[in-house]
Amino acid sequence: MSRSIVLKYKQVLVLRADLAMSAGKAAAQAAHAAVSALEEARRSKPEWVKAWLEEGQKKVVLKVGSESELMELKRKADEEGLPNALIRDLGLTELPPNTVTALGIGPAPSSLIDRVTGRLRLY
Repeated sequence: MSRSIVLKYKQVLVLRADLAMSAGKAAAQAAHAAVSALEEARRSKPEWVKAWLEEGQKKVVLKVGSESELMELKRKADEEGLPNALIRDLGLTELPPNTVTALGIGPAPSSLIDRVTGRLRLY
């Protein structure tokens, strides 16, 4: 008999779908967001990082349709006190320099992150 496990912590990576990044570029931007948000969480909420690591490091990748939507999510994450990191591309490959590509949020309690990203669709 299978039992559901409810994970209390997660990290969310939000990518801009309007940029039409290649799969590799999107993966790299998500990775930048994951690492940068984790480092921010290590500084501000180490107990959340510890719990998330113990639970298996749940990550969810979501999408928005514009830079303004991404910036609004950052504002809300800041308001909620969630560790987060906004990613800007260096412009060495597919995108112009300083293009805002992604936002990493957490690791943090899932219920808090859902207040900010709960309406978004999977990437």
